[in-house]
Amino acid sequence: MRVRHSLQWLRTLLVGLAITGLVILGATGLSQAQTSAPASQPANPIGVDPLDATVSPPRLLSMPGGRRLMDEAAQAIARQDYKLAVSKLQDARQVFNQVSTFHSQLVTSFTGIDNQVADSQRRKAGEAAEMRDQATYQLALVHRAQKESDLAVPLLVQIIRSQQPTRELGQKAYQQLLEIGFVDVPFPRFGDTAPRPGTPATPVQPQSRPAAPTPQPTPAPR
Repeated sequence: MRVRHSLQWLRTLLVGLAITGLVILGATGLSQAQTSAPASQPANPIGVDPLDATVSPPRLLSMPGGRRLMDEAAQAIARQDYKLAVSKLQDARQVFNQVSTFHSQLVTSFTGIDNQVADSQRRKAGEAAEMRDQATYQLALVHRAQKESDLAVPLLVQIIRSQQPTRELGQKAYQQLLEIGFVDVPFPRFGDTAPRPGTPATPVQPQSRPAAPTPQPTPAPR
């Protein structure tokens, strides 16, 4: 009888110790988790590339947002604030590149399923890529204005690869490389300065030129 009572008392003691240990262990683990856990990062539902983390998601998917960045860059250039212009143009390039990439992915998804959707997305991807190359060209010009030709060269090469040498923007990029001295053979040659047939030219803003002087009439001999 005494042995049975001792066993029951021992069992009660062990159960109490076990419960107390679990409570202490749980409280300790919760305290450590609250102390050592890093702050939660914002959700990234669209899978933005880490390299584009400096661009906010609303601008990332917005063509008007990219154009607004280019307008802000143009205003900075007018003030000769080249540092701000570089920042704005870099952001614009990322915006247009992401928009083009997402539309291109939709082209792949809808090809063979709905060609009308695929064609529409292909057109939008091309428009965004065109704006990206325009922003890249402006960025290269800003680097040249800052006498940073080493930074302009890779940008100009990217434009030529994207636009092809036969298109207007590709030819302008090559001309910049020629002026820098990175290349030494003019293109196009033989006085042919127009884009080749079959390659649509990139619309660009016409450069203002001084008006030619009006010829004066020659007085008749008396």
